[in-house]
Amino acid sequence: MTPYQKARILAEALPYIRAFNGKTIVIRFGGRAMADPALKAGFARDVALLRLVGMKPIVVHGGGWNIDELMQRMGLESRRYRGLRITDKRTLTIVTMALSELNQELTSLVNQHGGRAVGLDGQDGRFIRARPMEVPAGSPDAPDLGFVGDVESIDTALIELLLSRQFVPVVMPIGVAVDGTAYHINSDLLAGRLARALAAEKLILMTNVAGVHDRNGMLAYILTASEGEALLRDHVVGGEMEPRLTAALHAVREGVRSVHIIDGGVPHALLLEVLTAEGVGTAVRSDVGPHFFDDSRAYLQAQ
Repeated sequence: MTPYQKARILAEALPYIRAFNGKTIVIRFGGRAMADPALKAGFARDVALLRLVGMKPIVVHGGGWNIDELMQRMGLESRRYRGLRITDKRTLTIVTMALSELNQELTSLVNQHGGRAVGLDGQDGRFIRARPMEVPAGSPDAPDLGFVGDVESIDTALIELLLSRQFVPVVMPIGVAVDGTAYHINSDLLAGRLARALAAEKLILMTNVAGVHDRNGMLAYILTASEGEALLRDHVVGGEMEPRLTAALHAVREGVRSVHIIDGGVPHALLLEVLTAEGVGTAVRSDVGPHFFDDSRAYLQAQ
């Protein structure tokens, strides 16, 4: 790549940097990028860059692969029900250990690249209030999920304080009930609820796949909320993508401008999605308003 080409790429990012300056972006970090040291370091560098150019990134991370690995080393079986990890007291201890290790590593990496990251979980200031996850009605064979939690409420004051001081919150998905009991929360669910509570500009869900596939098996670059709901209703989308698309739909229905489901295995996927028109995954938008790209261009021109 010539110096001219590099300069042109940087110049093309300027409208996006201007448009999203001061805007909150919630990023769910997970998938293969968490297991690859180079991708993880690249992600941390990209987060630091977004903060340094004036955006307000918040990272919510998962860690399923690390939890499974630690449980295997300790001779424990990992059991799931409808994608949820059955979590007894011993499993919760292992989950917390694995997530804490990842949280510290991500925080350190962001700091190494010039960011000011702070690691958090929902027990800090009790800012994530949790309740036990309810098993869907009509599931007589459902097991006791144990310490699997749902988000009851989020007190955004702590996050807003950190953002106002130019910090990057790095949040592990642990919440706390009124009685002080800790619960493990699905990271997609938590990221979606946090984005909604903050009325974030964007929610970005990093996964192991390119995005959401339509009825023909092709990548859907743009989905309206109604189109996404139809894919879920007709069981076109299932597996690990189901909770991610569900979180995306809830978010755009409740004020988040756009939700992006992208492949974290693509180097610099975060920057490509935020700072280019093409993007690298599926963008989910509300039903109202003009076409997504027209809306984006109008939004950029108005800044």
